[in-house]
Amino acid sequence: MNIAAHHAALLIGVSSIGLLAASAHAQEASAPSGAIADIVVTAQRQSETLQSVPISISAFSGEALEKQQIKNALDLQLSLPNVTFTKTNFTNSSFTIRGVGDLCVGASCESATGIHVNDMPTITRLFETEYFDLQRIEVLRGPQGTLYGRNATSGVVNFITNRPDLTKFGASSEIEYGNYKSVKVKGMINIPLSDRLGVRLAGYYLNRDGYTKDIANNSRIDGRDLYALRGSVRFQPSDATTLDIIGYYFREKDDRNRVGKQLCHRDTSGVLGCAPDRLGYDVVNGHATITGILTNSEVIGPLGWTSRSGPDIYAGIVNPADMRTVNSGYTPRYFAEDKQIQIRWEQKIGDTLDLGVIGGYTKTEVDSQTDYFGSRGRSISTFPGIPIFQAVFPTAAASLFDSAGNICASAPDRSYAGVYGGHRQSCMASPTTADRSTGRSRAYSLEAHLTSHFDGKFNFLAGGIYYNVKSDYNFFIAGTGFDYAAAIIGPPELSATHYLGPSFYNSETSDISLKSYGIFGEIYYDLNDRLKFTAGMRYSSDKKPEVDRAFLYNFPVPYGSTNALTSPFFPLLYDQDPAIPGNQANRVLSVKFGEITGRALLDWQVTDDNLLYLSASRGYKSGGINPPFDPSLFTAPATFKPEIIQALEIGSKNKFAGGKLVLNASAFYYDYSNLQLSRLINRTAFNDNTNASIYGVEIESVIRPDPAWQFNLSASYLHSKIKNFSLDDSRDPSGGRSDTVIVKDAASAANCVVQPTGAITAQALFAAAPALGALQPVTGTNTSGVFSSCAAILQMIAEPPPAISTLLGVAPGGPLPFAFNRDLTGAPLSLPSGVAVPLSGNQLPQAPTWKFSAGAQHVSEFDNGMSLVLRVDLTYTGEYFSRSFNRPVDRIKGYEVVNAQAQLNGRDDKWFVRAFVQNLTANNAITGQYVSDPASGLYTNSFTLEPRRYGVAAGFEF
Repeated sequence: MNIAAHHAALLIGVSSIGLLAASAHAQEASAPSGAIADIVVTAQRQSETLQSVPISISAFSGEALEKQQIKNALDLQLSLPNVTFTKTNFTNSSFTIRGVGDLCVGASCESATGIHVNDMPTITRLFETEYFDLQRIEVLRGPQGTLYGRNATSGVVNFITNRPDLTKFGASSEIEYGNYKSVKVKGMINIPLSDRLGVRLAGYYLNRDGYTKDIANNSRIDGRDLYALRGSVRFQPSDATTLDIIGYYFREKDDRNRVGKQLCHRDTSGVLGCAPDRLGYDVVNGHATITGILTNSEVIGPLGWTSRSGPDIYAGIVNPADMRTVNSGYTPRYFAEDKQIQIRWEQKIGDTLDLGVIGGYTKTEVDSQTDYFGSRGRSISTFPGIPIFQAVFPTAAASLFDSAGNICASAPDRSYAGVYGGHRQSCMASPTTADRSTGRSRAYSLEAHLTSHFDGKFNFLAGGIYYNVKSDYNFFIAGTGFDYAAAIIGPPELSATHYLGPSFYNSETSDISLKSYGIFGEIYYDLNDRLKFTAGMRYSSDKKPEVDRAFLYNFPVPYGSTNALTSPFFPLLYDQDPAIPGNQANRVLSVKFGEITGRALLDWQVTDDNLLYLSASRGYKSGGINPPFDPSLFTAPATFKPEIIQALEIGSKNKFAGGKLVLNASAFYYDYSNLQLSRLINRTAFNDNTNASIYGVEIESVIRPDPAWQFNLSASYLHSKIKNFSLDDSRDPSGGRSDTVIVKDAASAANCVVQPTGAITAQALFAAAPALGALQPVTGTNTSGVFSSCAAILQMIAEPPPAISTLLGVAPGGPLPFAFNRDLTGAPLSLPSGVAVPLSGNQLPQAPTWKFSAGAQHVSEFDNGMSLVLRVDLTYTGEYFSRSFNRPVDRIKGYEVVNAQAQLNGRDDKWFVRAFVQNLTANNAITGQYVSDPASGLYTNSFTLEPRRYGVAAGFEF
């Protein structure tokens, strides 16, 4: 059977068994006694029961969120088929639906999952907080390119908040205490001021100790201290008009650690830093990092801290073999703030038309700082070059060391003054390197849509949206090694008065904007009483201008300067865009994309309880601009293309046994074009485009055999495959070839590769030219490496001395038979950063083949009107890969999560007490990984489930 026939058979097979893709309990429609209540959702921008909506959607009411202990995005994804969630680097996260997630890195990257609040697209950090006072959450799986538009290629998560109830006064409160000294408080008050005007206020507070122990100072880190408030006003001047105004505020300030545990199998050669064969509880080899190289005696002579022939700055430091224990001594800092205002106007126009207008403004900020290498270094008392430095550079030493002899690091900010301008952070007895990730954004949007309710066969929906976002971002890396070297490596004639600055790294995006609009519409035509055809189309336009630059050691700065950019050398020596004549202080780029998306859908209501549907849709996620980089090191593409998904889906939604059994399924096939994949290289991120195919099946069921029992079941299968693509892997730049040599560049700490194009091995070149460096085995590979100069090796290859050519048996006068890149004039630019390896046939990251969940709930009703609700939930996520290379080191093992709780409810549910446990088995499973760049030693940041949590709660409602 060919592939197309296999996909067709899969889709037809699902329709023939008459199943669906839905979940349980949101705003409930009426149901027969003992039956499972249907759910009212707005997935198609109008109120419909879940079982009548011909798309794959799961919905959870506020009650279901509590019963299933769904507190945040990590909990939510466990209950959804073909969905994973993990935190990622740079304060980001990825919510992956059907293998489509957020693999792009950069200020102009977009989320593949549309995040909406009350149907409005938003930049709010709702995935960072816990849920409270929600009416429901809707999760739409599959491209939603017509009604939800841009960047909804994987699906949509729509948070519907509770609105004021104009019919009665109400209030509720809950307090919870758990392990890690966790205190949670939630409350709500609903006040109808009249039968036309009402107010609702809700809030949430969380404070707990950290999940992670730091043995360096016997402290706990990764705690939470946050609160959120939401206020809503509803005004109904008539039965035809509803106006909602919703305000939201969120604030967090604590020692939350955003990167998780760092893992590494130490590379003893110091060429890679961490070996590519497996992950372990080692510390990166500092000889492979840029700060380790800059403080090597091979680079700065007797001023050096270490020598490559001896121990590195992390030698002998223990990384505890526990996912929740570190040896750092650095206290993380985390701050986040969200502000949002939203206005919704719903207007009935006669009996046949509904007008909806949604507008809003959001402002968000995040600022986090954490230990970059996840470990403390050796004591500076063991570094022989420091006393010499203090004698030779007394001005620098006065700023770099405190009165107790500790070494201090720059406090990174956009003044770029650093420690030599009086901006310093922690002072410690060992080297410190920390990163700081900041972002500020504001967004506003306005959307209007008109929906018809004609009595005839024809209806329509038409609308438009304008969305405007303006942001700025920084990713700083600051450390004592950077600051120390800055005083040494500048122009010798200025060393008494200047250092080479900025003395820390920043990828600065001072202005990234998005101006987007969309025009969309759908028509609905009833072919007969049970068969309906839907056709929709949308045009989206996205324009993204960006102003950015990257800094590290670019120009001399006077000691004591409180703003490095006021240095007279800045305009003379710094050029961020060599393509434009004259020195450019910034790179200024702009991209524009326009795309038509849509869907065609046929749904057949076979009976009142059975629905079949077939749909074809097209989704779009905009392209963007790659992050800034130092153009003196290399050149690279500035932009990346938009993603396009062509999707085919077939499904069914069914009720059996008088509504006591809901059994639902869908099957789908995606043709995925220009998938955006990121990689870290040369101190920045790059996004490549490739193609892929995805298909899978999802099944969900709710069973209620009698009023006391209810069971939830779901399962999914996913197959994803990358098409016709090759890429070099920074983990092992040799590509597995034993005839190459991996080079750790002394100038940039990047890796390059000497790659033969003929029969002569790279090892032969180094044997013929021993001045290029001594080879040594690289741990975890089958080749060798060297600490050397990529530029010097390139010169040797491109213009070899006749004696070297003769030794290698190559005719003099031409280049040696090794790969190198050229520009259009034929002048050599660089050695390759690695040997490309084929990715064709590999699975997409964050795309487990199998996933299932099961839940059981029992309600015991007592004669006094009280009730006891017992519930247990089990989810299992099968193994998947963290990267597209699918190496064994990238494999994330499958994991299970068990939650349980018991709740005693008072008469008429006026009060309750609850005992709960989450992650009963204390599973420390990894949910995601991110590999650092070669200049950082290729360590792996890992992200895990939250630990076992248990406690008690009590509350009331009236």
